[in-house]
Amino acid sequence: MSAVNDTKFKISVFHLTGIPGQEDVHNLWISLPFCFIYVISILGNSVILFIIKTDPSLHEPMYIFLSMLAVTDLGLSIATMPTILGIFLFDSRKISIHACFAQLFFIHSLQCIESSVLLLMAFDRFIAICNPLRYASILTLSRITKMGLVCVLRGVAVIIPLPLLLKRFRYCRDNILSHSYCLHQEVMKLACSDITVNSIYGLSGSLLIMGLDSLLIFLSYVIILKTVLSITSQAECLRALNTCVSHLCVVLLFYTPEISLTVIHRFGNSSSHLLQILLGYVYLLVPPLMNPIVYSVKNKQLRARIIRLFVK
Repeated sequence: MSAVNDTKFKISVFHLTGIPGQEDVHNLWISLPFCFIYVISILGNSVILFIIKTDPSLHEPMYIFLSMLAVTDLGLSIATMPTILGIFLFDSRKISIHACFAQLFFIHSLQCIESSVLLLMAFDRFIAICNPLRYASILTLSRITKMGLVCVLRGVAVIIPLPLLLKRFRYCRDNILSHSYCLHQEVMKLACSDITVNSIYGLSGSLLIMGLDSLLIFLSYVIILKTVLSITSQAECLRALNTCVSHLCVVLLFYTPEISLTVIHRFGNSSSHLLQILLGYVYLLVPPLMNPIVYSVKNKQLRARIIRLFVK
């Protein structure tokens, strides 16, 4: 009987799933849009990084922050690509426990870093509009480097306890995950131990990073809007607001699926399972895909450099 119980606790792999209800559809057709998304995401963010690095006129705070965002998006794409494409291209659904813990660490830490970078970009727009005369003296290269390092350390420090907490559990439940990648909130539910600490810490970490960042971004734009509306010239007012449009779009792309997913995950019923899965894909895949497109379309300098790169 003890041997049976020991085997029961020795789950060494998790089984990932694709899109519910699409099991009968040939995986090749489902994999095509995912392959397209990854190619465009990696190519788009790589082009952004290449242009900013090679063009000295773009070595300004706004573009340095944009390059940080592009690096984070590249990391997020690389973190999810092996398992998502592995399922739809090769029907490879197994992932070892340690690989799963590593993946969820990178996914969650990169999400936290991206949230922090979006806050830095909001701070950049805040200084540029509310205190333009001190913009260059406040956002120096050394200060930007330190802020970027703090973003990375903050994300890693908050997330690194998650896989360590998961490693101490024994897993005796069904080892099937409902996503094509590993997430902390899902893996912890497969444990046969008390997950109260994980649940409280995970929620606290989300509030500390995502909640605080989104609140500070909102407050910064309240002050920006107040400053812009006090400008007497309508042309200057519109030009100031136009510099914020790209960042606002990126913020909405990042936080809207996150908030929706959190609400559905905590308050949704079984009928919302498919919506939860689809929102999970949107949350992880759409921002890295759309961020370079948004900035390329809305930013004249960046758009001109991209056209010059591909036309010459």
